Amino acid sequence: MTSPASVDDNGLAEVYRDLHEHPELSFQETRTAAIVAARLVELGFETTAGVGGTGVVGILQNGAGATALLRADMDALPVQEQTGLSYASTARATDADGIDGPVMHACGHDVHVTCLLGACAELSAKLSTWSGTLMVVFQPAEELGKGAQAMIADGLYERFPIPAVVLGQHVAPFPAGFLALRTGVAFAGVDSVRITLYGRGGHGSRPEVTIDPVVMAASTVMRLQTIVSRKIAGTDMAVVTVGVIRAGTKENIIPDDAELLLSIRTFDSDVRTQVLDAIKRIVAGEALAAGATREPEVELVHGFPAVVNDGPAISRLRSAFTNLLGDGRIFDPGVVTGSEDVGLLAEAAGAPCAFWLLGGSDPLLFEGASTADEITEITKGLPSNHSPHYAPVIEPTLGTGVAALVTAARTWLPAPGQS
Repeated sequence: MTSPASVDDNGLAEVYRDLHEHPELSFQETRTAAIVAARLVELGFETTAGVGGTGVVGILQNGAGATALLRADMDALPVQEQTGLSYASTARATDADGIDGPVMHACGHDVHVTCLLGACAELSAKLSTWSGTLMVVFQPAEELGKGAQAMIADGLYERFPIPAVVLGQHVAPFPAGFLALRTGVAFAGVDSVRITLYGRGGHGSRPEVTIDPVVMAASTVMRLQTIVSRKIAGTDMAVVTVGVIRAGTKENIIPDDAELLLSIRTFDSDVRTQVLDAIKRIVAGEALAAGATREPEVELVHGFPAVVNDGPAISRLRSAFTNLLGDGRIFDPGVVTGSEDVGLLAEAAGAPCAFWLLGGSDPLLFEGASTADEITEITKGLPSNHSPHYAPVIEPTLGTGVAALVTAARTWLPAPGQS
């Protein structure tokens, strides 16, 4: 495979390494936001920081035409980096629950920020190639699923133009130099659920006088696994993951309560309702079976719907991206069970959403692969998003990402006389 031509660097590799080395957790992206805001001001954007907490909005007006919104998320994850890179993160931070831990850009949001800054530089330097209003949104807290809504609640579309389209990309572990996009449901909706089970604590040597919430939690975890296998039709999709179990302080003390944190992924609103209802029934049933004297709590911490790509918008982008990269470098990735809150920005604006995937893996790893199945098989063996080993290759990832964003913007903001 050959790599597509890169756009001018504009110091982007240095920016990327710096952002990667200094990641920040959700709603803590103050350093990143300051870097973004300073760059936008230098490029001539009307810049507003602090939108939705730590978000940054840039507006560049360039004559008559529509408004196109380009979005990048900025936050990192509580992950200990193990890439061995010279610019690997050694950062630590305290999260919203007061837990101190390592921080890493394990999902590639540093790529997203860098590519959008690069696109801003190119579009601001070549004003004759487009016309209209470019609106760039650097969003906080995507990993919490709260950043897009926070910016909307802070008056995003009252304080700034309402866009005709919402555009964005997410780096993924397929070959750099490739782009992937699909029409319709593209990313799953997500719900985060907190379950609190109440028992009656006591000495570990006398379980008969207690109501053990640890056993209750263990039974609940196993029973939850039957939702997808026994309650959801084989033609539908759902994922129910118990990511956290918290209970107790010492091996010979039966605690009073136990906490479970769940991640739910669905593509369909009816299936989502089925899953959430089943969770409530199972939790109530396990508490009743254990003889709990206090009802359990099932709390929806946050949630947002599936990302649904607009058909005509994706059709326009597919044609533009094919012209950019050539035949064979644009493909349909199928539905992604990962989730994204970018769709909320489009929904709130009443605008079409067009969100695609950007390849970030070294193309040399895919030499000899000639079919989509062969590429997919190689991809399965590579570190993916949220892995402590995830490390997109700098080029041609950045070059392709910048070019894709610039191409997408110009598709909705053509120069006068162009279609």
